[in-house]
Amino acid sequence: MRNVLLLANETIAGKRLLDRVRERADEGDVHFHVVVPQARPRHGNVVYDEVVRDSAQVRVDLALEFMRDLGVDGTGEVGDADPFNAAMDAIRERPIDDILVSTLPASSSGWLNRDLIGRLQDETGLPVEHVVVDLAGEGLPFGVTLVVANLTVAAPELVERLKALADEGPRRFIVVVPQSSVQGHAVREARDRLRTLLRSLDDADIVAAGMIGDPDPYTAVMNAVQYFHLSEIVISTLPEDTSKWVADKLVDRVRAATNLPVEHIESTAGVEA
Repeated sequence: MRNVLLLANETIAGKRLLDRVRERADEGDVHFHVVVPQARPRHGNVVYDEVVRDSAQVRVDLALEFMRDLGVDGTGEVGDADPFNAAMDAIRERPIDDILVSTLPASSSGWLNRDLIGRLQDETGLPVEHVVVDLAGEGLPFGVTLVVANLTVAAPELVERLKALADEGPRRFIVVVPQSSVQGHAVREARDRLRTLLRSLDDADIVAAGMIGDPDPYTAVMNAVQYFHLSEIVISTLPEDTSKWVADKLVDRVRAATNLPVEHIESTAGVEA
């Protein structure tokens, strides 16, 4: 079996990369180890470590789900924020025969500006293949829906709407639950709610992954827009007369800032933080 280290970040679901993974898998017995470096968010005054790690883990999970669909053998991990260090850490821990690096085009890739490909070749002596993914020009081979909700995250109204969207065509769902506060119990409660929704979607054979977001829902959305190439956004809130998110005009602000389709789902379940 040939062991391939796959290093990618926001291009992890790009069509050219996924096609290359499929081609490599068709060539023979191969195992991919996916490494996604952590990326510092551009929005918010405070950087929450759990948010940074969760966003990278979501990208790992979605990549591995794609490989499972193809019958490709794969494992994955969240790596150091520096992509060179992330790759070297993985190489020290397991046998690697060659490296596959995916980046944005040179005009917008920070990795290429730091000569990541050449440094990996010089340091490891391994073959390094470079796949360029132009997300802006090519998009993804499936839609990606960002779902933002707090205590309404597992509400029947939201679950049924997501199932209906899944029936419309190939789609992946990324669920963001803003933590109610920075207290440990609030994070645990948010994770419990997130797991409930993910279980419901998994039972319906819907591909989804989730993460805890910044306590401010607008910041949580904008960070997700940075991390993922999205097709649309679904925001779940309480009814208009009781929702703080609605009072703060969250839906309108997100729609104006992202220029993406934003759907608002009202739910009677739970109480928003």
